[in-house]
Amino acid sequence: MAAKVLGNTTGIKASHLKRLNNFYRRRMSPAELILAEQARDLSRLSFEIGRQIGLLISRKGEVMQVVVGEPELLPLPFMSRLRRGRTRLAGYHLLHTRLNAKGLNRGDVNLLANRRLDFVASLEVNSEGLAGDIFLAHILPEPQGDSDYRLLDPFRAGYPPEDISRLVWSLEQELNRLSETMDVEKSGSAVLVSVTTKPRRIARESLDELEELAGSAGLLVKGKIIQTRPKLNPRTIIGPGKLDEVLIFCLRQGADVIIFDQELNPSQAHSLARLTNSEIKFLDRTQLILDIFAQRALTREGKLQVEMAQLRYLGPRLGSRDDGLSRLTGGIGGRGPGETKLEIDRRRVRTRLNRLENELQKVAKQRKNRRSRRKKMGLPIISIVGYTNAGKSTLLNALTGSKVLSQDRLFATLDPTTRRLRFPEEQEVIITDTVGFIRDLPKDLKKAFAATLEELHQADLLLHLADASHPQVDQQIKAVTGILNDLDLNETPALLVLNKKDLTPPDVLERLSNQYPEAAVISALDAATLPVLLKALQGMVKGLNC
Repeated sequence: MAAKVLGNTTGIKASHLKRLNNFYRRRMSPAELILAEQARDLSRLSFEIGRQIGLLISRKGEVMQVVVGEPELLPLPFMSRLRRGRTRLAGYHLLHTRLNAKGLNRGDVNLLANRRLDFVASLEVNSEGLAGDIFLAHILPEPQGDSDYRLLDPFRAGYPPEDISRLVWSLEQELNRLSETMDVEKSGSAVLVSVTTKPRRIARESLDELEELAGSAGLLVKGKIIQTRPKLNPRTIIGPGKLDEVLIFCLRQGADVIIFDQELNPSQAHSLARLTNSEIKFLDRTQLILDIFAQRALTREGKLQVEMAQLRYLGPRLGSRDDGLSRLTGGIGGRGPGETKLEIDRRRVRTRLNRLENELQKVAKQRKNRRSRRKKMGLPIISIVGYTNAGKSTLLNALTGSKVLSQDRLFATLDPTTRRLRFPEEQEVIITDTVGFIRDLPKDLKKAFAATLEELHQADLLLHLADASHPQVDQQIKAVTGILNDLDLNETPALLVLNKKDLTPPDVLERLSNQYPEAAVISALDAATLPVLLKALQGMVKGLNC
């Protein structure tokens, strides 16, 4: 029986533990919250043990958990142990005692956002152990002024100012009504968050790109939130007040994913998951890109590379679990019961990584052999590089008559494609389409796609394709140039090509032409603009042969 009571039960008498366990057999009134007799017994028991007592109660009035805390502090309810229905709110509420104190504290209010409780209520216990007023707060479906919460007038047990069960039902209905209808083509909905020390303008531009990434992953973006701080919170990256604001916004919008534009270290990801409702998923920019790559990988090589990147990302995060899961031994020379779940997971990740690295080395060797055969043919090699969704696959199709998949979304294709291209003067070259680049390309992806990126080192000429119609085209050009420098490709001749001429305003096109005078301006969808590019490429190829 004693095992049922959660929290700090050290030093509590057996008779008190029995009375605490008896609350599991008592049904509370959904409409009145708690009856006068029940409030009297709860207050008396809390007074006798000198600690707060919390009851986590279902909408049917069933006591799901009895939690014992300290005189001034109550542990968080163990929501992960409970099954949730398909409702916006948790379907549970918390009623706890407060010794010689009135009202709700900040921790109570935080539970409304962090655990999505229907409401939180505190029962005053006076200096004589008698039940006093009850204070109750719930989240508002829409903010009123600067407040996200509503506090009911204090009331005595058995005499609430309104029907509590009907209040909860109304809250749920209003939240559902205010939420936008989910796009049937989307796999979920997300809120994007940027916590930065940089100016808000830079954060907005980065969130715009993150929104494109989320859309490519099949998520419907419900909102974007920016917090500027002089220093990032080392524990959760975001301030506690702002985290509550984000969680309440997700509740109102029906969002089930929060995506941070900044990378979360293992400790921060663990803290966010522990502090908040388990129904909310936390992702960072790197994990989102990895998810997109996992969706796009079609060939065996692509799947190997993506899996390796995911395992490299997962490895350090396994270490964020409970440190108590260490290897147990039975004394000096003892073997103990063997490996724990955490250590088994770590070992499996290392084993799988080694196997993937060996397989990718075979892939790299096969690529090297293919490149050697192409070299023997004596044909120049042109590699198309550029920011993701710049139109690389579309241009390859237009130049060679291929039918490579091309879509208006980020990272539509991952696997490199090689084709022959014949110039008007009967000269042939080999042209290769590579994986798209992006700002702050995750290091794990660079390592995993090393075999693919080796194609660029064999290129005689780089065709740097840029989307002239994109608002951040200058930053994208700079990002691609920076990645090429990181790959030691800055010595390889490159031709900048400004694509999507048909979608670019004339004044922007004029500015870009003046800023990049040697660039070719084309539209990959308009064959009439391609001769300019072919002439420029052929001239550069002839220069390579000289």
